[in-house]
Amino acid sequence: MITPTSPTPSEQNNSTSVKGSRIGLDHGSGGRKSRRLIRELFCRHLGNPILERLEDAAELPSDRGRICLTTDSHVVQPLFFPGGDIGKLAVCGTLNDLAVKGARPRFMTAGFILRAGMPLHVLERIVESMAGELNAAGVHLIAGDTKVIEAGDEPECYITTAGYGVLEHEKTFAQERIEEGDAVLVSGNLGDHEIAVLLAREDFGFEHHISSDVANVWPLVNSLIEAEVDVKAMRDPTRGGLATTLNEFCDAVGLGMFIKEKDTPFSKGVKAAAEMLGLDTYYLASEGRLIVICDPDHAERALQILKSHPQGADAAIIGKVREGPKWLWLKTLLGSERPLLTLEGEQLPRIC
Repeated sequence: MITPTSPTPSEQNNSTSVKGSRIGLDHGSGGRKSRRLIRELFCRHLGNPILERLEDAAELPSDRGRICLTTDSHVVQPLFFPGGDIGKLAVCGTLNDLAVKGARPRFMTAGFILRAGMPLHVLERIVESMAGELNAAGVHLIAGDTKVIEAGDEPECYITTAGYGVLEHEKTFAQERIEEGDAVLVSGNLGDHEIAVLLAREDFGFEHHISSDVANVWPLVNSLIEAEVDVKAMRDPTRGGLATTLNEFCDAVGLGMFIKEKDTPFSKGVKAAAEMLGLDTYYLASEGRLIVICDPDHAERALQILKSHPQGADAAIIGKVREGPKWLWLKTLLGSERPLLTLEGEQLPRIC
């Protein structure tokens, strides 16, 4: 049996673990290296009770109701890919971080870092894409910033965003509410975004057409809220995919989870591409999918609500929370179980 390795002495000693080290691509992966960087450097210097929850968005104290705030950066390469582009990704990624906390997205800001020599029509195409997503969501861009850096071979555009949302209900979606027996659901096929980006980078001669799943998940979240489903917590499985996201839940609450291979939805194209390229589907990123942890008595109702929406047509109940080692297990088609541990880095950089 494979078990997670214990932290090394250098990982346990916050005062020395960063000395002599350099930033690598894995530090931005969402995997173990990312978590160590956040905990041992950022939280050590900037830590406070809100930041140390390590959630996608923060619920903030306010005398005018409950509000949420989030920030994100977008460095996807290439800038355009089947089903989306960096503009659409920047908007949806920001709105989704608010949505999984139960907050209706209201306002956004955006900062653009542009390379000298970038064609203006390319930038306009990106901004038009952002405008379309913002208008569809009823969200206003209220402030921004633009910087231009020297010409080079790296991508021509990076976007940093902040999002503001309002919680219009009394519900609390938080990982500490997760309990043994809770059901695990996903809103649709997983991994399409990462495979779409990878195939857009290289010509593998792949026959299947795969589009990114990038989308705003607020309509799905709002449907669950309005239906009074007892949702405990939600996340969108971006960097590190389903396995990393569920392992983060396990680590936070000190419980284990298991999911069933036969019930976890992946398209045939994603499965084929992952097999051809040697990638594990359970770690592939999505940018328009929702993970829902809910009371087991509400699971079937939650499933039907998700399936009633076009974005949730392939939704599924895939597993449960259980006592035991605090990591994720996969029940295979053969009936055996194998651990799905958090990766040290990620399978593919610059996917979001």
